[in-house]
Parts: sequence; structure tokens; C-alpha cells
Amino acid sequence: MTEQDAAVTVDQDPTDHDTIVDDATTDGVPDDDASEDARDEADIAADYIEELLDICDLDGDIEIEERAGRVYLSVTDEGNALRVLAKPETVSALQELTRIAVQAETGEFSRLILDVGGSRDARASELQRLVDTAVERIEAGSPTAALPPMSSYERKLVHDLVAEKGFRSESEGEGRDRHTVVSR
Repeated sequence: MTEQDAAVTVDQDPTDHDTIVDDATTDGVPDDDASEDARDEADIAADYIEELLDICDLDGDIEIEERAGRVYLSVTDEGNALRVLAKPETVSALQELTRIAVQAETGEFSRLILDVGGSRDARASELQRLVDTAVERIEAGSPTAALPPMSSYERKLVHDLVAEKGFRSESEGEGRDRHTVVSR
């Protein structure tokens, strides 16, 4: 855990969801401008998601965390009410809409990550299986193994997983066709 990850404060939001905001630091000294910008982005995004949940008549708890200058929003519920919104394509679309809402409000590009109903953990497990299969193919004699196209965030996760296994990976292609190729 870095010093940036260490300073976490929890504020209770009047809309009855926990807000977790990490104070950005440089050498242990809080950077008030970076911290304030992250809180603004997080609050705008949380308000947008809260309004969406209200429109859909869904209950959910919103947790906000900042890691390395990026805001992570996680929407959870007690039951299965969010399963409709937790589909990967839906989460990606909601993430883009939330980013646009933040950008419209702040004038700044948003790199926030949205998770609905544990969809990110489920996708991370799926990516781990893809990497394991690719590594098995390479160990069986294939020089490379190409994975399907995915977002830059998912490719970053794949690069990390591949490196942990002692293999190399590289992104290839353009736009929606951008994918990761694994090699020895």
C-alpha cells in the first residue's frame, strides 16, 4: 500500500450511501487541489448514478474510492435487483454515460471506473481464465495466443495477469478491434 492509498476518509452522504474518498498525497502531504477535484468528480458521478437508480426504482449502495488519481464507483445491493444493470455491456455503457455527465459538469475528461453488482470482479475472473488458456496454448507449443478485443482497462488487467505468469503481452489493432497478444 502506498502513501496515496493509506489516507482514506469516510463521509456519510445525506442520500444514505457511504462515500469513500482517498486524499491525494505527495510525500505524505495532502494535495488539496487533487483531492478536491477527485471529490467533485466522485460526487457528480455518485449523484448521477443515484438519480439513475431512482428513475429505475432500484435500491443500491454507492461506494466511492480513489486510487492513483482514478475514481472507482461501486454500486451494490442486498439482493439481485442490480443484475439487469450488471451485464458487462450495460456497465460499460453506464460508465461512459457517467463519464460524460462528469465531463459536462467539470469540463474535464473523466477516467472513472464503474462497477455494478460485482461485475468487475466477475469480469476479472473471466479475464484470468482467458489468460490461463492463452498460457496453456503457448506452453503447448503455440508461439502466440491472441485474446478477444477488450477495453483499455481490461487490457491493462490482462497485461498485469500475463506478467505475473512470467509471459509477455502486447496490445495490437485499432479501435474496437484492439486486443492483447500473449507470447513467451
